[in-house]
Amino acid sequence: MRRYLIVLDMDFLAADEELDLEPINYLVAEQERGPCEAVVLSLTDTSESKMPASEMLLGAQMGQFPRAPKPKHNVGREAEHRMHLTVQHLTAIGCEASGFISDEDDLIKTVMSEVRHRDYDAVLLVSTRQRGSPTARLLHLDPKSRLRRRLGRRLVVFPLGDGAPHPVLPS
Repeated sequence: MRRYLIVLDMDFLAADEELDLEPINYLVAEQERGPCEAVVLSLTDTSESKMPASEMLLGAQMGQFPRAPKPKHNVGREAEHRMHLTVQHLTAIGCEASGFISDEDDLIKTVMSEVRHRDYDAVLLVSTRQRGSPTARLLHLDPKSRLRRRLGRRLVVFPLGDGAPHPVLPS
């Protein structure tokens, strides 16, 4: 049985729609090769609750430590809902599915910790959000590039990109 870790920071069905069904088509194709098990890692988005470095520096100069704004919505509940919907969707296409939520800010640390604990045939990163600064992406120091170096061909990033071949893992 093939085992997949699916890392999400957005709704799977919305991502599937936005990415022309790439993630679900990939899993359906893999399911046709044999049974699969999927573990969904739903990431919370805490970016709204972080204070920009410039504001922290200004606050420190004034002798006041500024407070980050609270998110306008419950990010934990949103991540849990996203995870449950994805598990239901994956079960509907025939995968055994389970999931968990992570509020860890470090994507690499979270993914690598899970990969060390369980053996995965592939890690699917489903995200339309760019992570890392433009300079980090240019120098391949962004989280996606760092994961690529650690996981190699086991990392499948959606969107696949223009004209990218459908990745198929060896039997």
